[in-house]
Amino acid sequence: MQFASLGSGSRGNATLIEAGSTLVMVDCGFSCREVERRMARLDRSPEQLSAVLVTHEHGDHVRGVPVLARKYLLPVWLTRGTHLFMQDDSSLELHYIDGHHTHALGDIEVHPYTVPHDAREPCQFAFSDGTHRFGMLTDSGRITAHIRESLHACDALLLECNHDTDMLARGPYSASLKSRVGGPLGHLSNCQAADLLGEIDTSRLQHVVAAHLSEKNNSPELACAALAGALDCSPDWICVAGQDTGTGWCVIE
Repeated sequence: MQFASLGSGSRGNATLIEAGSTLVMVDCGFSCREVERRMARLDRSPEQLSAVLVTHEHGDHVRGVPVLARKYLLPVWLTRGTHLFMQDDSSLELHYIDGHHTHALGDIEVHPYTVPHDAREPCQFAFSDGTHRFGMLTDSGRITAHIRESLHACDALLLECNHDTDMLARGPYSASLKSRVGGPLGHLSNCQAADLLGEIDTSRLQHVVAAHLSEKNNSPELACAALAGALDCSPDWICVAGQDTGTGWCVIE
């Protein structure tokens, strides 16, 4: 089982998960041409995708989904609430996600779970190939018991480290936007992500990726230091999913 970020941040998000003969994409906030380019960098192409899963309807996660899905005849999995706010979804093959039930997509088990975010019915995902477990968490304003349970004892994690609280407070955002980003339906700070690592079983972790970093209110150095402090490891061990560069393949063995 392996995963890779095509890019992560306010200008677009997409993540690949692969196990056996199954390759899925979570979110698509990039143009179809950009997805093709970024997948080629990982020696993959959209023709190999089995499905696209959508976490919520915000543009940086969903704007590229309709064109990609239509061009490559891909099924799209999303919650009913997310579907209500999706545009340009005519002719798409849609499947609805229940945030509390597991779905099988080829060689991958998909475990959706609900999160608190300012969207209609947002969810995040954990994935399993029967042996290994990979958990994703972005676009959540706070950590809940359900999140902790969903990400317990994973072999790899991709975690939102959106902002450093001091940088957000001193930064250029308006007061209302600062309140939204740092609020209970906004985005996770470095400290919140680090706290989560201290509250779950991390003994099996092979990879930790910091994701969805704000380009104005955070830095890779601060995010890595926070997560490394929680794991008692070197900051160099933490990977960062860049907005423009994403990550390479992270193999879970």
